[in-house]
Amino acid sequence: MLKEKYEEALSFPDVIGLVIGTRPDCVDDNKLEYLRELSKRFYIQIEYGVETTNNSSLNRIHRGHDFELSRQVIGKTHSAGIITGAHFIFGLPGETLADMHAMAEIISELPIDTVKFHQLQIVKGTQMEMEFLSDPAQFHIFGLDDYIDFIVNFTERLRPGIVIERFTGEVPPWYIENHNWGLLRYDEVLRLIEKEFIRRNTWQGKYYA
Repeated sequence: MLKEKYEEALSFPDVIGLVIGTRPDCVDDNKLEYLRELSKRFYIQIEYGVETTNNSSLNRIHRGHDFELSRQVIGKTHSAGIITGAHFIFGLPGETLADMHAMAEIISELPIDTVKFHQLQIVKGTQMEMEFLSDPAQFHIFGLDDYIDFIVNFTERLRPGIVIERFTGEVPPWYIENHNWGLLRYDEVLRLIEKEFIRRNTWQGKYYA
């Protein structure tokens, strides 16, 4: 089924490749071998939803896999010569600022080419919304200024060779429990982050060692 879908998409004249978003527990050696062969003829990128490097958090949100599996699959994907990306969420329940900052070093060690960062957003009607309403103290919900400060500090310690494709996530406001960023769109938040980099005269990897 996947082969049919992918090859149908790639059959269109103006399609030059695929960016595949998936989970680390949904990719096996056979799929990687197929995508490795495909990458010889097309642009192929796999992005994994890793979400966090903390196993306690992965267990708490019922993710169904641990970080070691993410590390293994990312390594196999990189070794297959496939462009490799990862997604991470900041503010998962139970994680402190120190926990989140510690991820910069771990992410920098992964053989990834790209990364997308997301601040946790509480979506209405979900189990996480129920947990948040029951015990909001367990969540680190970033205010806009706090997140800009955090993400700039985090980026300063991130390996400079990793391409950051996204600094924040964006969910339609009518789905969100807490509108503490107002109705700012991603491009507006990105400009504020860029302005903070300029104000501090800093850059990605400034303190990477």
